[in-house]
Amino acid sequence: MCRPFWNGWGNRMATDLVFDFLLPWPVLAGLGVLAAMLLVVALWRGLSGWWLRALAAFVLLFALANPSLRQENRNPLKNIALVVVDRTSSQQISTRPEQVNAAVAALQSRLAGLDNVEVKTVTLTDAPADSDAGTLLMTALAQAATEVANSRIAGAILITDGQVHDALLAPDFPAPVQVLLSGAKTDWDRRLMITNAPAFAILGEPVTLKLKVEDQGAVPAGVGTTTDLVITVDGGAEQRFRVKTGQELELPLKLAHGGQNVLQFRIPEADGELTDRNNAAVVAINGIRDRLRVLLISGEPYAGERTWRNLLKSDSSVDLVHFTILRPPGKQDGVPVAELSLIAFPTHELFQDKIGQFDLIIFDRYRRRGILPSIYLENVAEYVENGGAVLVAAGPAFAGVESLYRSPLARVLPAEPSAGVFETGFVPQISDLGRRHPVTAGLEDFAPRPRAEDGSPGWGRWLRMVDLEPISGNTVMTGPKGRPLLILDRVGRGRIALLASDQAWLWHRGYEGGGPQLELLRRLAHWMMKEPELEEEALSAQAKGRNVTVTRRSLQQGARVLTLTDPEGNSREIAMDEVSPGRYVARFEGAENGLYRLSEGELETVVALGPAAPKEFEDAISTGEVLAPYVAATRGGIHRLSDGVPDIRMVRTDRVASGRGWIGLANRNAYVTVDIRLRPLGSALLFLLLISTLMLLAWRREGR
Repeated sequence: MCRPFWNGWGNRMATDLVFDFLLPWPVLAGLGVLAAMLLVVALWRGLSGWWLRALAAFVLLFALANPSLRQENRNPLKNIALVVVDRTSSQQISTRPEQVNAAVAALQSRLAGLDNVEVKTVTLTDAPADSDAGTLLMTALAQAATEVANSRIAGAILITDGQVHDALLAPDFPAPVQVLLSGAKTDWDRRLMITNAPAFAILGEPVTLKLKVEDQGAVPAGVGTTTDLVITVDGGAEQRFRVKTGQELELPLKLAHGGQNVLQFRIPEADGELTDRNNAAVVAINGIRDRLRVLLISGEPYAGERTWRNLLKSDSSVDLVHFTILRPPGKQDGVPVAELSLIAFPTHELFQDKIGQFDLIIFDRYRRRGILPSIYLENVAEYVENGGAVLVAAGPAFAGVESLYRSPLARVLPAEPSAGVFETGFVPQISDLGRRHPVTAGLEDFAPRPRAEDGSPGWGRWLRMVDLEPISGNTVMTGPKGRPLLILDRVGRGRIALLASDQAWLWHRGYEGGGPQLELLRRLAHWMMKEPELEEEALSAQAKGRNVTVTRRSLQQGARVLTLTDPEGNSREIAMDEVSPGRYVARFEGAENGLYRLSEGELETVVALGPAAPKEFEDAISTGEVLAPYVAATRGGIHRLSDGVPDIRMVRTDRVASGRGWIGLANRNAYVTVDIRLRPLGSALLFLLLISTLMLLAWRREGR
């Protein structure tokens, strides 16, 4: 039992009774049981002094318990009230900043009038932009509570809009939690939500996005139920649609190109809504190819034929159709046709019906022998002009009368043969233009050995090359006397590559160390498939957190200046540094989330930093529903600042701490002990004298 009282120096004195047993408590308990049994015997025998014997036993046990009077000198401590002020982005809309400032001033004034209350104020700001964690109010409250003694916390007052994104992390709080809500009951807002968006999509196949326009809060009666939806792809032309609010919309689309496709959705701001920060959304979808369908036509069997086949079959993403012309129509070998096991070349099916289904057609050492009529080669030329891709690996026949150049395919070929053939060993060289072209740039890094003393790449020789006269395109590799070896060209919507040698297989076989045939073929295929990373003239951006790296590829030399337009529409210029031939880089740090537009020359691209609608604005309507269970568990309350700042009262820890127009803080009666004094209630001699007297009286009473 403890009885506190105040002394004359402002300290509080507390007195209680303590015991320091002289014997172990099991022994004392045994003695007590023995004394009780003896008293029962005394009662059974009718001894008149049984009650004196009982008193003597009690005094004996009490003395063995060694009672002392403990006095504590205590200094009282003030109660601590935690005030957490939410000043995140959602608290900066409408009239909320003024409401918060007025509430903070009123609370400071009223808390200052309480003598035994100390105030600790915590201001909550936005989480780091790259995390988009939202309002971490419970984390801030828990951290503030750990910095003070738990026994001194009188309560917490949270000034917020109620949209808390870490409610599951609410701490086990020892005192009432009060919530003062900003905003008004009449607030309403319209927001755009992307409910389902894939991260990847296959080119050419439809993909469905799901989105929804939703009205929240007290929507006025005059607000319409339809709105405009504006869609842009990679910052291009706007597309407008009229959509209904409150309904989930399915938007089917096909990606225009491989790599990252940035889609921006936006709805106009409605009159009277809280904010337009949640009226836009950005989705980045990576376009990938399902399978690369390749048609390989080998004009005749030779050592490099199987190399081409093995290289293409080694890639699991390639569907290969391979035909080798073993027996031309004019061949006379005396073997009856009925005894031949060869498969007839399905020319009509491949070059008339299904030519458009192939992503790449390769003519490997092909010569005109009447297998493919001119009409089918005309179809191949049209296939290229309509967006297809053709690779011609020329053999010696390309320089003669059986050349593909003597066919309708000539109109898409970037060079014509001069009728000459170099029958000599040579090391393929990368041209000056080729050092800037993404297909061949840095190809020397894949060489099996360092550069030679004459500057030649560290790969093996080829032994034959057809002499070409360039007509168009870009010569990226050269052979003997600097003549064109590999020419790349764009024809219509398609692309064509002409390799003036059938000796590339020597690299794969490791002749004189070999070379990067697989890497060269991979780059050629991706360039002809129009993959963004292999484009000659390209502008791309990659974001990592708040830092953005912009890369410009170009075959043209000269200084490059990047024009940057931020989400607010402000533009500035950034000089780009040439880090390697044909590759320019600029870096910047985005100050805010949103869509950044980038342009250099005639090229434009976009990059999105963070979500266009941050979590802070996903739900802008103020509400007490999120925090209501937690507040109720602590006996606190929720009040709207629009109804005025409530009064503050001190209440007992076991009482409800909220009512109409008022909130309460618990009086914790915390203290710190200055000193402790122990005073024994009696000496051993006194207890012995008292026990002897009681026993003597019992004996005398019973002797009568």
